[in-house]
Amino acid sequence: MKSLQELTRPNIWSLAPYSSARDEYSGHDAHVFLDANENPYGGPLNRYPDPLQRELKERISKVKGVPANSIFLGNGSDEAIDLLYRCFCRPGIDNVVAIEPTYGMYKVSADINDVAYRPVKLDEHFLIKADKLLQACDKRTKLIWICSPNNPTGNSIEREEVLKVINGFEGIVVVDEAYSDFANRRPLRLELAKYPNLVVLNTLSKAWASAAIRLGMAFASPEIIALFNKVKYPYNVNFLTQQQAMKTLEDMQSVERWVRLILEERSRMMEAFRQLPVCVQVYPTDANFFLAQVTDAQAIYDYLVRKGIIVRNRTRVQLCHNCLRITIGTRTENSELLGALRQY
Repeated sequence: MKSLQELTRPNIWSLAPYSSARDEYSGHDAHVFLDANENPYGGPLNRYPDPLQRELKERISKVKGVPANSIFLGNGSDEAIDLLYRCFCRPGIDNVVAIEPTYGMYKVSADINDVAYRPVKLDEHFLIKADKLLQACDKRTKLIWICSPNNPTGNSIEREEVLKVINGFEGIVVVDEAYSDFANRRPLRLELAKYPNLVVLNTLSKAWASAAIRLGMAFASPEIIALFNKVKYPYNVNFLTQQQAMKTLEDMQSVERWVRLILEERSRMMEAFRQLPVCVQVYPTDANFFLAQVTDAQAIYDYLVRKGIIVRNRTRVQLCHNCLRITIGTRTENSELLGALRQY
């Protein structure tokens, strides 16, 4: 890869970050806090949270197998996505490459940051060869986005092709592993030491059943994480989120049970869906959802809404004509969906 300084926007590389009151005494014990203009009453919510979430990162490090100094925590994964643009992509000059179809926030964030977005279409099996992605790059390409397992298709991108992209690209490769807990594959976050240009995204919103607390993770080299910390807002992860995340991470048994139940229901649902008259085909998946082509996605979606059942209509997405994306719910919820579709 190019040096990190070459890849980073010059103004970001030279940026003097805001120094919060809680940063300045780091490394020392303290019990009287008269530095941050806080109200001394109403604890514990009267105090600003740890701006670097040190205790939480130590816990995540043990759970995820990544060193604490290689972890960035943000307000959902979307904050890390935005930071990647703000750190590396010069507005109106640089560009990024991404698989298509994929998670929509990569393009939204590119548009917000005035960065050209180059989608590269997957094949009919929702897969892609590394060469095709690399051929879409030029000297101004800073990022390549690969969501695996992919959203909305559900399948994992072949590991060998992802590694070819990482090894063949001079910029930053971002692999979004939001759904990796549902896939029987070794996560790439465990390979960070081999690939200094790799950034892996993860979240507590899926397997960890904590979408409401908005905690996203980015795993990368300590040097890239330091850039994120330089640019992020000082107290980007609030105290309540940090507190709830600590509690959630203590209950691995529940998470393992939830994942097992979801995978069991996924198999049942996909088989039952294939038998429905409205189903054309069900695509393979490694996520907690599956994509299905149906006879008329818009009409079926509207019918389900009238029944009070909400799925995701993806018919306007590239390669997903007449496709619905079905999230795996509880057995009762899944059965209600199947029952409604049998009466369609």
